[in-house]
Amino acid sequence: MDHQTRDETGRKLLPTPAGELLSAAPAGQGAHIAARSDAEAVGQWLAEYRASLQTRRAYRREAERLLLWLAEQGLRLGEVRRDHLDAFEGFLADPRPRERWVGPPRPRQADDWRPFRGPLAPASRRQSLVILQGMFAWLVEAGWVAHNPFRLMRDKRRRLDNRQGGIERYLERPLWAWLWAWLNRELGQMPEKGASSRQRFEQRRRRLVFGFAYLLAPRIGEMSAARMGDFLRREGRWWWRVTGKGDKTAMIPVPPDMVALLAEWREGLGLAPEPLPDDASPLVRSLDGRRGLGDNRLYRLIRDAFREAAEALEAEQGEGGRPWAIRLRAATPHWLRHTALTHQAQAGVELRYLAATARHSRLDTTARYLHAEDEAWHRQQARHGLTASRPLDSQTGSS
Repeated sequence: MDHQTRDETGRKLLPTPAGELLSAAPAGQGAHIAARSDAEAVGQWLAEYRASLQTRRAYRREAERLLLWLAEQGLRLGEVRRDHLDAFEGFLADPRPRERWVGPPRPRQADDWRPFRGPLAPASRRQSLVILQGMFAWLVEAGWVAHNPFRLMRDKRRRLDNRQGGIERYLERPLWAWLWAWLNRELGQMPEKGASSRQRFEQRRRRLVFGFAYLLAPRIGEMSAARMGDFLRREGRWWWRVTGKGDKTAMIPVPPDMVALLAEWREGLGLAPEPLPDDASPLVRSLDGRRGLGDNRLYRLIRDAFREAAEALEAEQGEGGRPWAIRLRAATPHWLRHTALTHQAQAGVELRYLAATARHSRLDTTARYLHAEDEAWHRQQARHGLTASRPLDSQTGSS
């Protein structure tokens, strides 16, 4: 993936595996935007989201994947048909060849950057199609393409209304309890192991990240962007000020455990336990103790911790711990947000407060974290079992 195209700001938009991306329409034939290629047209669509960097980043990722795939097929955006969408969705579920498409997080400028971390789950594939449907709608209005092929998808299972079932990608309470105990145990054993100051710093930082993720349910970009002064005390209560999706700012109540975790982290940095409101220094820091940690580095930190925990769990529990270890290896940083919200729901946090913590605009989005009906259904289904039945001959009296 060595050829590069750039967006309207001159930044790299995507590396193309099959040469420069082709223009979707000759100049002057109905286009209402000044673009010379599909990549430039998509860049102008992305520019509409300049006020929301996180949304723009997510949309760019999905557009890149489509454009890269189309380049492999020798297709332009204006040539996409309904049958191509099924093929593309299949590709999202299993991007091959793997070495060409899948790799660990890397800076976008790196030669070994890849557009996938792994196959996309059904919910992620559906979300990708939702985003791309919106992109095509914009391109139709811009006169860049003649039609929106997503409008032909009539399968009700994928009507692109973004309806989803319950959340499944989270750590069950026993697994989270083990993981948090492991993190604390690893930190406690540092002096005995003769750990270096760097190792102790990394372990304290890891504990902060996982505790922060579990207690306040931030997205990974919100964690990396967090500043010390974002934690405020008003009338004796602590709040976390966060700017999330859509550049919307919210104030989230900070529980006592997070206050204690913040104080411990700051004291380890040689700072006073409580931050001042004007402290703009980063919360999660690099090894120098001053610079912030970027999204990619934070992502790798969490994934590395999950892998190490999986190995420790198998070593500790043997074959009996293997199912849990498999779960840990599959986990991504976003699982921590799902875990936090699911466990809050299970603890009885009301839906309206849970939605405010999650910063969801719709309650039905938050309701996916409620598993109460699943538990009740399971309890009632357990009333029906084989032990309640008797052999047929015992009922008829035959020998």
